[in-house]
Amino acid sequence: MPPKFDPSQVIDVYVRVTGGEVGAASSLAPKIGPLGLSPKKIGEDIAKETAKDWKGLRVTVKLTVQNRQAKVSVVPSAAALIIKALKEPERDRKKTKNIKHNGNIALDDVIEIAKVMSSRSIAKDLSGTVKEILGTCVSVGCTVDGKDPKDLQQEIKDVMRLCVLCLGLLEKSSACALKLLYDEEDGWMKSRDAMLLLVFVGLKLGLDALPLHLV
Repeated sequence: MPPKFDPSQVIDVYVRVTGGEVGAASSLAPKIGPLGLSPKKIGEDIAKETAKDWKGLRVTVKLTVQNRQAKVSVVPSAAALIIKALKEPERDRKKTKNIKHNGNIALDDVIEIAKVMSSRSIAKDLSGTVKEILGTCVSVGCTVDGKDPKDLQQEIKDVMRLCVLCLGLLEKSSACALKLLYDEEDGWMKSRDAMLLLVFVGLKLGLDALPLHLV
């Protein structure tokens, strides 16, 4: 026989739902029924929790269950955060099909999403997570600051190469080199500014000192 269920045990259950809608009880019952919870009540709680910020969006919800009580929290995906940042008008999901998310978001929004997703990212640093989010923007179909996300990915790669260049030329720590090109408040320097920095270093140390083969 299976071990007796301990109601005081903390159990996390993940379900995929549409924000603001009460899902079918039949889809929730197999997951939460054995835990002594009412599928209908949990469905209503989920709809209430997701109605304000995630209405109409497909999101993952975590149910933290203990003593036959469930705490609802949203675990958004990168795509859901991007679509939310697009601030699209509400649509009737049953009437409107094949929705194209071809709007535009700011690079600042991408950086904020990257910070939210950093704990679940496999990238080593924030710049890598930003590039992952830009890749998701490509999949969603939107632009970033009016540009193709792939172009911005390349710009970030160029900035990182310049960081390595500055590290070699100025003989500073990698943290100092990154600080020259990235600021917590202003974000990434524009490529033009990064190139001006490179020109300044070249004029100061001499053009022969520039390892241009790295650029």
